[in-house]
Amino acid sequence: MAAGSRYGVTLKQLRELMENKELEGVQKVQDFGGVHEIARKLNTSEAAGLSGEKSDLEHRQDVFGSNTIPPKPPKTFLQLVWEALQDVTLIILQVAAVVSLALSFYKPPKGGGDIEEEEHSTDWIEGLAILLAVVIVVLVTAFNDWSKEKQFRGLQDRIEGEQTFSVIRSNTMTQVQVGEIVVGDIISVKYGDLLPADGLVMQSNDLKVDESSLTGESDQVKKGVACDPMVLSGTHIMEGSGKVLVTAVGVNSQAGIIFTLLGAAAEEIDEVEKKKKKVDVEEGVGNAHPNHTLPNSTPGKGGVPDSPEREIGGECGDEEKSVLQAKLTNLAIQIGYGGMAVSLITVIILSIRFSVDEFYYNGSDWNLYYINYYVKFVIIGVTVLVVAVPEGLPLAVTLSLAYSVKKMMADNNLVRHLDACETMGNATTICSDKTGTLTTNRMTVVQAYVCSHHYQPNRQDLPKIRDLPQHVGVLITQGIAVNSSYSSDVKSSAEPSGLPTQIGNKTECAMLGFVIDLGVDYRQLRKDMPDTRFKKVYTFNSARKSMSTIIPLDNGGFRVYTKGASEIVMKKCSFLVGEGGKIEAFTTAHQDRLVSTVIEPMAKDGLRTISIAYRDFVPGKADKNQVHYDSSTGDPNFENMGEDNVIANMTCFCVVGIEDPVRDEVPEAIKQCQRAGITVRMVTGDNINTARAIATKCGIIKPGDNYLVIDGKEFNKRVRDPHTNEIRQDLLDKVWPRLRVLARSQPIDKYTLVKGIIESNISAGREVVAVTGDGTNDAPALKKADVGFAMGIAGTDVAKEASDIILTDDNFTSIVKAVMWGRNVYDSIAKFLQFQLTVNIVAVIVAFIGACAIQDSPLKAVQMLWVNLIMDTLASLALATELPTPDLLLRKPYGRTSPLISPTMAKNILGQGLYQLVVVFGIMFFGEKMFDIDNGRGAGLREPPSVHFTMIFNAFVMMTLFNEINARKIHGQRNVFLGFFSNPIYYVIWIATFISQIVIIEFGGIAFSTTSLNVEQWTWCILFGVGVLLWQQVVTTFPTSFFGRKMEVGANPPEPLSPNLDGDSVPSYPHSRSHQNPIVNRSGQILWIRGLTRLQTQLRVIRAFKSTLEDMEEKRSCHSMHSVRSTRSYLTRPTSDISYIDDDEKWKAKGSAVSSNGHYIRAQHDPRS
Repeated sequence: MAAGSRYGVTLKQLRELMENKELEGVQKVQDFGGVHEIARKLNTSEAAGLSGEKSDLEHRQDVFGSNTIPPKPPKTFLQLVWEALQDVTLIILQVAAVVSLALSFYKPPKGGGDIEEEEHSTDWIEGLAILLAVVIVVLVTAFNDWSKEKQFRGLQDRIEGEQTFSVIRSNTMTQVQVGEIVVGDIISVKYGDLLPADGLVMQSNDLKVDESSLTGESDQVKKGVACDPMVLSGTHIMEGSGKVLVTAVGVNSQAGIIFTLLGAAAEEIDEVEKKKKKVDVEEGVGNAHPNHTLPNSTPGKGGVPDSPEREIGGECGDEEKSVLQAKLTNLAIQIGYGGMAVSLITVIILSIRFSVDEFYYNGSDWNLYYINYYVKFVIIGVTVLVVAVPEGLPLAVTLSLAYSVKKMMADNNLVRHLDACETMGNATTICSDKTGTLTTNRMTVVQAYVCSHHYQPNRQDLPKIRDLPQHVGVLITQGIAVNSSYSSDVKSSAEPSGLPTQIGNKTECAMLGFVIDLGVDYRQLRKDMPDTRFKKVYTFNSARKSMSTIIPLDNGGFRVYTKGASEIVMKKCSFLVGEGGKIEAFTTAHQDRLVSTVIEPMAKDGLRTISIAYRDFVPGKADKNQVHYDSSTGDPNFENMGEDNVIANMTCFCVVGIEDPVRDEVPEAIKQCQRAGITVRMVTGDNINTARAIATKCGIIKPGDNYLVIDGKEFNKRVRDPHTNEIRQDLLDKVWPRLRVLARSQPIDKYTLVKGIIESNISAGREVVAVTGDGTNDAPALKKADVGFAMGIAGTDVAKEASDIILTDDNFTSIVKAVMWGRNVYDSIAKFLQFQLTVNIVAVIVAFIGACAIQDSPLKAVQMLWVNLIMDTLASLALATELPTPDLLLRKPYGRTSPLISPTMAKNILGQGLYQLVVVFGIMFFGEKMFDIDNGRGAGLREPPSVHFTMIFNAFVMMTLFNEINARKIHGQRNVFLGFFSNPIYYVIWIATFISQIVIIEFGGIAFSTTSLNVEQWTWCILFGVGVLLWQQVVTTFPTSFFGRKMEVGANPPEPLSPNLDGDSVPSYPHSRSHQNPIVNRSGQILWIRGLTRLQTQLRVIRAFKSTLEDMEEKRSCHSMHSVRSTRSYLTRPTSDISYIDDDEKWKAKGSAVSSNGHYIRAQHDPRS
């Protein structure tokens, strides 16, 4: 084997090695001579890593594989065409068209003398025209699917290129793209990381890993050279830090092997489902995709099932739809019932009237030729159904979301779940972190308390090393340099006047900056004390709110350094370094005095206060603040002593005040939110005084406004039952309406608050809650929230996985932009709905009345297909791409229970519908007198198109086209042209549709059942269209209050449909969360409604959009091996999940700070929540 010449271990041996666990794994590693011997065989070392030479890396990829898996090939255009052809409605139209086409060539055996041969020469055109219309629809649908797939593959490739991980090469820590990690690399891992490859632990500082994504076991597994050295790709680092030797990548890693098996399994499942669909129609109509969900019904964010029931129940699991999707589903079902009824009645009336007239009154004998008429009636009925249902609606939703998602990336919002975009528009509450979101996250030490001296108020007043006693200077500089992540770094700016670049945790960077200000090189201190010499590290987490490191002393013994939140560290201190560096007893009274005179004043200035302390364990004579141990029995066993005993009786030697200024733009952004009816609440791990000061600067609270500012302890006291200690909703309801700042909070407090607000019923419309989070422990709150925002810079991988949207700049103003885009999506759908329903109401009534009154539909099948399938598809694109305006933030949120069709929209729909019906029926019944044209009513089956009915069609299209301009405004604005030319897509489509209509009228001929019109007739049609704009002013003047709530549609969520009706999991609602389905016995009716509507065709666009993203997610997960899901949840994970992005290269280009893992991780040891 090629490996034999260069490496002392083979690919097969490494694969087999990684299949072991725990003590068995330790033994197998020892069989190879230990992890350092394996590293030597792979020509690498813990300190220096690989050389990074291109030839060496390529050779390793050739021998051991690359950290990628070839992606699943995209569907071809022909496959997408075939899928589009599966629609039930299109199939019915195709069958009817083929029957019509076949009958057009049929020559009746008798009565043939009455019908001339010439009259048959054009019979075939209508059937062929319908088939051509179907072909156009199919091609448009397939092209939509194909373009979305191409767009998102491009996006995914870009995201993959920006994913990096921290790797040691050539003796330096560097950022490497995840796909370029090779066997033999030494990677640095820490709290919050998602492992990109399999490996062996070389060094562990309390390393604990969540392996549930591979094993299903939720317990955290302790990792170390002596206990369990195997770490696997796709698992989360939940605690600690360490170094790992990469031993398997890509398809050779344990997760890669599973993915390879999953690929085969997924194909088998698809085959089974296809067969199943053919056997049982109830399992999926049209193009339903079992095991897949709509973007709006993801089975738990981040691919993690939210509950055991969902995990076990699969597709029948409970899940809420997004606000908009719920209302649209309700509306679609209501319209489906109406459309089905009208179309059936139309066919029945036409058939009965024709049969009575022909066979009863005229006494005709049955002839096969008469089937032509019945086929024509069925075609009219199907086209009425096609027109009745707003099939452009799902396309409008998809286009609007897709357009918004693309644009939101420019506004620093990376949307992972599509429905989060529109849900954000309904947000009524934002629970925001403080650090980095409301503040700049550019931290600086500006005050310090050392040796009983308070250095204030500014950075210029800080001491130099010469001003401090020597041993205190050593404690401060070593205590900061060593007791922090070695990936945190401060680099000088290239420009003399520029600010230093902070890399890694910003709190640590501020403290390292303090060491530099003292005049000491912290890098030299780190060289003198490499992390390989550390005895033990207690890494930062939200429970500890501190970090501690145990290091060996040069003269024997050990020293524990601790830093963290002031009040927490000080409670563990019994001594204080006082005046002149003398050790003093740190009594409770002294602590209280220090809090009131130093810490509180710092906090009231908006500073974060960090205390630093130490404790020595010595083998010789111990001072009063030291601990003696017997060296004859060996070193102290810190593991057995327990953390509480080690971190106790400390000596506090320094308190620093760190400034993190409020972002300049935040106060204005919070004002915008408050104007828009959104309550902003700050949830932070900081001291209550610091939190209050920052909240005041931001404008979240104002002096004398009587809002609550409390800490986590007080919050729990108020919301928990005093007897059972359980959280009670009634107690929470007394707290959250007035709560504005929750300080010193734990992640569980954030979760409790979010859950309580969402489940509260005390507000008029239930609250829609958005939450920001960055830590691993924020994941439950991010998942529970209606919209979870993860921090792109400071956020851990785990938080990003649980979120809906990632803020790539961690800035609160980006959340406000997300609100604006969300409201814009909602309004875009409402605009299209207003336009579409006007078309549908008019077309259905015209077709129905025409059938009853003149035994014919004034709008022919192909004409309806043009109006409905082509024009409305284009209209959805035009109206869905309107840009948001600041005016969107001047109104209150719609909320969960507000109607989809407001009274103003209902007034516009009915008003315009009335005008258009008057014009159409006026032309239908009096057109021959008004315009001096031949009467087209009562024309025979083979009669050529008439000017009369062409004018009806043309006037209807013109009125619809001009009403598209009216539809741009839905809140009663009079100036419908405002911003008309700000959207090129809109006016280009409008003009193109107008030109297409001219071509259809003048050259459509028999295919479109039209004939050429003269200038006068064209002028009349256009005038009727312009009249729509004038009539809108009259409609706007009419008082909306006249309509009241009676005209509201879509206010309540629909009943849950029977399970798996479309093969998709059908979400239900909180008020109907029982396993008893209230309308399961009506599934057949609903099946027909949903099967026989154009919704099926356009839903495919959403499904393609969704499945494209699923393919992308699968490709990304496999390709970078950086986000492995569990085998149980893999096939039912959120399929509209554009996974998180570590914008490493982008931020480096901007000069932003990047952490050692390229994940912009907020510290393992950052004393905040």
